[in-house]
Amino acid sequence: MAKRLIVWIVLAAVLNSLWEWAQLPLYSLWNDPDRSRIAAYLIHCILGDVLIATVLFFLTSVILRSFNWPADYPWRGGALVITLALAYTAFSEWHNVYEVKSWSYAPQMPLIGGIGVTPLLQWFVVPAVMIIAIRRLRSNP
Repeated sequence: MAKRLIVWIVLAAVLNSLWEWAQLPLYSLWNDPDRSRIAAYLIHCILGDVLIATVLFFLTSVILRSFNWPADYPWRGGALVITLALAYTAFSEWHNVYEVKSWSYAPQMPLIGGIGVTPLLQWFVVPAVMIIAIRRLRSNP
């Protein structure tokens, strides 16, 4: 189990780091002259993404009764992770942008119902790529 979890966490860290870096210009913080603040924000977001991915891995493992679900039940597990992640992301983005005002979108951010498209896409694309990568790693000993 530990090896599966480590692979999941490493993939989550790498892929979410790339995604967060790529979408950063779509947030107003990108224009902050304090680059250390941007770096701290980026690290915070990446660590949050890894935590979310890890919780979702465990939750999906419990529901499917398998810590090897990315290889054994990729469709069911993937659908569960993506659905839960999208629900959480929609809530979190709305709450942090409009209620708490922790961050804001740049004018370039495409929106669906007031929620940024790229954070929603992140939690559709990244888990799917993670599951594909795990299945490929498993089939190539």
